[in-house]
Amino acid sequence: MLLGRNQERDVLREAYDSDEADFVVVYGRRRVGKTFLVRETFDNRFTFYHTGLHNVSTRHQLREFKSSLMLSGYKAATPKTWFEAFGQLSEMIRLSADAKKVIFIDEMPWMDAPHSNFVAALEHFWNGFASARSDVLLIVCGSATSWIVRNIFRNRGGLYNRVTKRIHLHPFSLYSCEQYAEARSLGMTRRQVLTAYMILGGVPYYWSMLKKGLSLDQNIDLLCFNQDGMLRHEFAEMFESLFNSPEPYVSVITALATRRIGMTRKELAQEAGLSNNGRLTQIIENLIQCDFVEKYYNFGNKENNSVVRLVDNYILFYFRFMRGDTSHDENYWTLNIDKPAINIWRGLAFEQVCMSHVKQIKQKLGIAGVATRVGTWHATSRDGNGAGAQIDLLIDRADGVINVCEIKYSKAEYTITSDYSEKLQWKCSRFAASTRTNKAIHLTMITTCGLERNRYANEVFAQVLAEDLFEP
Repeated sequence: MLLGRNQERDVLREAYDSDEADFVVVYGRRRVGKTFLVRETFDNRFTFYHTGLHNVSTRHQLREFKSSLMLSGYKAATPKTWFEAFGQLSEMIRLSADAKKVIFIDEMPWMDAPHSNFVAALEHFWNGFASARSDVLLIVCGSATSWIVRNIFRNRGGLYNRVTKRIHLHPFSLYSCEQYAEARSLGMTRRQVLTAYMILGGVPYYWSMLKKGLSLDQNIDLLCFNQDGMLRHEFAEMFESLFNSPEPYVSVITALATRRIGMTRKELAQEAGLSNNGRLTQIIENLIQCDFVEKYYNFGNKENNSVVRLVDNYILFYFRFMRGDTSHDENYWTLNIDKPAINIWRGLAFEQVCMSHVKQIKQKLGIAGVATRVGTWHATSRDGNGAGAQIDLLIDRADGVINVCEIKYSKAEYTITSDYSEKLQWKCSRFAASTRTNKAIHLTMITTCGLERNRYANEVFAQVLAEDLFEP
């Protein structure tokens, strides 16, 4: 059941129908559905299909490559090198009667063991054989996006500019998650879909673990707080499988988890115990490619004009409730669902959902076609201009307006009181003075259920509801 991937499926079909050789790379976060997308699109019909093995020697990799060749109907001896292995693949393609030779190599980064010359052999295979055949479609896939970016996209040798199509598979939106829940008959209300998204994000594999017949709260206990839960140890396994040296990546993620508004490079380097150099740049870019973190514009800060923010919902949930949990209470979520700590988390998690659905927010505001810059802003009391202030989401528009977005989670209509109205006006005036903007400031409320109608609600320029985030 393939949902929410129509655009990506069209790219693969276009490559299949092409009268030229195509080299397609599918990449993205672990568990996001890359392999499933390719398999479902081609109904598991490949001229050759192979999956790399994690953390094994070149000798074992070559042995498994030979097994995949044999499963595809080609009898071959175990190759001694990757050049020999790709030579056997070339011969198998020559002998194949398939009108279109679809070659799918999954988890390719794992195949490149140290000193294996794998990349050189891949270059020789594509440039010396496959690219000259109009009947070849090569699809490579992998979760270790740092390897793909470094060895394929930014390759300065034989693979330079050879990729014909890129598919960066991102997590699902709320719209696709709701479709998935309905297709699996999970019996979830829209509020429950939102809550599930706040915990699992849009990772299809995580959603596939939800059991029909259990409530959402029971499912979360089973997945996250049961000692054998499928997501109990996901965080540790995630980085071990993605990076050869996961320690600095975990340090960056751990640092970002301590500050939900994000950090500048300087702050991040200091908190993570890393040097503020090119290596940190590479780590941040690799985490962005994995959809774990994002960069946002830091309004009013010319020296540090961007902040790095942790955006992966599962990781945020893990650090807040699962990391260091010693209670061993397998019913933790069900028993504490209305406790203050979880109510506070709901507000923070809803903010993150909104940050990942700016497209839908812009649609609701009627500015989908307007060029915008999305960012955040905060000021401390140390600059002598009064109390500190913070705005989590700003939409800076090319038409002379800045939407100052205030995000609130509640179980019913949210009430703007006199004190809160004064706080909102202070935020807007402090922001305008701090940034010296000459644009109009439009206070925008993003809430789960809308605003209670009173005199203070009239001060709001625009409203966005949680249900608006469910638009495609």
